[in-house]
Amino acid sequence: MHLQLTALAFTTAVTALTVVEHKPLFRKNMDALVSPGKYVSHMHSFYGSDAINTTVPTTADLQKGCPSGENANDMSVYWAPTLYYVNGDKYTEIYPATFKTYYENIDRAEIPFPPDLAMIAGNASAKSQADVKENLNMLTWWCDGNGPEDRDKRPRAALPLSTCSAHLQAILRFPDCVNPNDIKQYDYAGNHGNKCPPGWKRIPSLRFSIRYNTRSAIPGGWKGTPPIKLACGEIGEGYCFHGDFINGWYDDAAKTMLKAKGQSFLRIDGSQGNGKKYSSCKTRDQDPNGGTSDYHKSVEMMKAAHP
Repeated sequence: MHLQLTALAFTTAVTALTVVEHKPLFRKNMDALVSPGKYVSHMHSFYGSDAINTTVPTTADLQKGCPSGENANDMSVYWAPTLYYVNGDKYTEIYPATFKTYYENIDRAEIPFPPDLAMIAGNASAKSQADVKENLNMLTWWCDGNGPEDRDKRPRAALPLSTCSAHLQAILRFPDCVNPNDIKQYDYAGNHGNKCPPGWKRIPSLRFSIRYNTRSAIPGGWKGTPPIKLACGEIGEGYCFHGDFINGWYDDAAKTMLKAKGQSFLRIDGSQGNGKKYSSCKTRDQDPNGGTSDYHKSVEMMKAAHP
């Protein structure tokens, strides 16, 4: 029954939407929202504008970068903990077949994303289903394609117990109600029956949809505890999955989102061009000598920072 109710809520909540697919930027042991100015984080994989380092960027800063996404009007930056295939002491990143950001209920949004809005969804410290608060962020892992479907046999935020026939998919939803007078306040509605308090405003509902290419990364597959680890958690667990978002949408395109009238998909064009055309610029790491992309080195740096 829990599975059916969750699926129903997820389906009926979706009205007009737009989608942006993003190629990976890089992975690095940084998190500008949690540990600004320092390379002391667990590993994250980044997508979107490359104008990101350990300093929290403004919307204007992000718009000076180069996007990895297919819509140059979206200069936002997105990141999530890196997913690894673990084989002994060897940690190999499992790259997404697709990383997509869905912007849903755009015909119900009252305001576009405020400039400089930054949000975190999920709990990086979660160690069990009870820590996840699925009713707030809809975090779930499953095998798409032909399954197998085993969510009735395990916690929904745990990883599947057998090889996926296609991709391993993760879903994560962000808050969609913000205080426009203090944009750091965005959690109230999620903790109060999804009711937006007076003076707060609905914004487009952002959702991560990530399909990881586990078949390519783990040709032999798995049965039982998967040999898969998020940088923030333990082998076989998906509870700590989380996401970060800093708004980089150009203002004209962000306002276009709100013009949706119930259509199932609205392409968001704008001053930067067609909403389904990759930019010709080349993305780059803004601080190539800072931090690390090596898992074991990142663990050493975290331990040194927090002895």
